[in-house]
Amino acid sequence: MNRPTFGFGLFTLTMVALFIGLGVWQLQRRVEKHALIAALTEKLAAAPVSLPPSSEWDKLTPQRDEFCRVHFKATYGAGSDAMVFSSGSAIRDDISGPGAWAFMPARLESGDMIAINAGFVQNTMQDRAQQDRAVTRLVTGEAADLVGYIRFPESAGLLTPSANVEKRLWFARDLAAMAQALGWGKDGKTIAPFYIDLEQPAPPSGIPKPGPLHVHLKDDHMQYAITWFALAVAVVIAFFVWLRGKRRVAG
Repeated sequence: MNRPTFGFGLFTLTMVALFIGLGVWQLQRRVEKHALIAALTEKLAAAPVSLPPSSEWDKLTPQRDEFCRVHFKATYGAGSDAMVFSSGSAIRDDISGPGAWAFMPARLESGDMIAINAGFVQNTMQDRAQQDRAVTRLVTGEAADLVGYIRFPESAGLLTPSANVEKRLWFARDLAAMAQALGWGKDGKTIAPFYIDLEQPAPPSGIPKPGPLHVHLKDDHMQYAITWFALAVAVVIAFFVWLRGKRRVAG
């Protein structure tokens, strides 16, 4: 075997091994993704458990406790709410179009505080007066039985627009920033390091609109695996076509 043939053959073997490895990796990712979807589906459908007491809050982790369904009693406070802009939702089938999630401070029976995403407020123009009317109805001064999901906050990224504190409008679910800007917990009470995505009850007006969460994780791994395997076959075919042409020229 001459040097060009050996070199092209070695290149072909390298590329085939790479493409097959990527295809196998995508199949492994597919298995992991299906396991994650099954686990999340089971967690979201489970019967709600009691919200852990504040003494256990520092033990909760996103990997283990996010999306756990909980029930508790809380009273919406008179403190300022925060709106988090949204163009839709990947985990709420009933939400579409621009609006905002209404984040409201609430006091638990223990006296500790927790932020509750009380639901979606459809609001194309981000009219603060409309948002205020929606959340004011929830501040009754009476404890309510609530069911929702434990969620952990997110930090603003480099491309995330800055919050408009005057309008109490955020573009990321940055719980610490909201609490600091709006004075949640300034009385010294413990604030939960997570928030609750409210499932129920819905207010009589239907706004803010709470609701159940659903799993919608993208699963394109089989298509990617087929693509990588097809490229491996294409490289092998290209090598033999090249080799056959080379032999014809030599002959």
